[in-house]
Amino acid sequence: MLMFVLISIGKFGVAQELLVKKEAAFMEGEKLSYKLKYGFITAAEATIKVEASDLKFDGKPTYKLVVDARTSGTFDVFYKIRDHYDSYIDKTELTPYFYQEDVREAKYRRQDKARFYQDTKKVVANTGTYNTPTKQTFDLVSAYYFARSLDISKIKLNDSFKLNYFLGDEISALEIQYVGKETIKTKLGNISCLKFSPSIKPGRIFKKDSKLYLWITDDGNRVPVKAQVEILVGSVTMELNSATGLKYPIGK
Repeated sequence: MLMFVLISIGKFGVAQELLVKKEAAFMEGEKLSYKLKYGFITAAEATIKVEASDLKFDGKPTYKLVVDARTSGTFDVFYKIRDHYDSYIDKTELTPYFYQEDVREAKYRRQDKARFYQDTKKVVANTGTYNTPTKQTFDLVSAYYFARSLDISKIKLNDSFKLNYFLGDEISALEIQYVGKETIKTKLGNISCLKFSPSIKPGRIFKKDSKLYLWITDDGNRVPVKAQVEILVGSVTMELNSATGLKYPIGK
């Protein structure tokens, strides 16, 4: 759930290339922290960082993206979560080369790795080899950072977008609809935001008519500041708790 709501915005459709701005919306040293609330109770916390990397793939330099998520308070007593994700992305194209995750949730454990070959439209993972529809396929972490740098200067109300991502053992497309602008009250002040509604599938977590809403800053950073969705019992909200190392002043 936490990783899902961090995905921001895609554009144009499954079989087309996505256009990014001339410069990334983030830089090395950026660190964002979030709280995930179930009702009024803080259930989990996460940090998302952009780190320097010495690794090169195909001779090209990379950013290292790091996500750590953990339960807190009472939730940590009854259902302990310690999840860690790494993604290495091209500094220019912002597409991923390598992704790994270490998921520890109660007694459940999973360690997955995936190597992305964008030019040949393949993902080679420990679960198998997968063909991709375009030369832009992402893991959940890289999708979030890539989406922040998309050129949405011509976005219109009710436009819908898609973004391809690899998760587990399949390639999927996330569809998102732009639903307008809204000012959101945050710990960092009142911030003008773009509001989106990513598609979700009803099931054991979400209700049939559940809607997921995501608010991102209407500035050069495009940082998600809030996400909210109704579940079978109650609602879950993700809120930005702190932001350091941003490329631009937030909200401007």
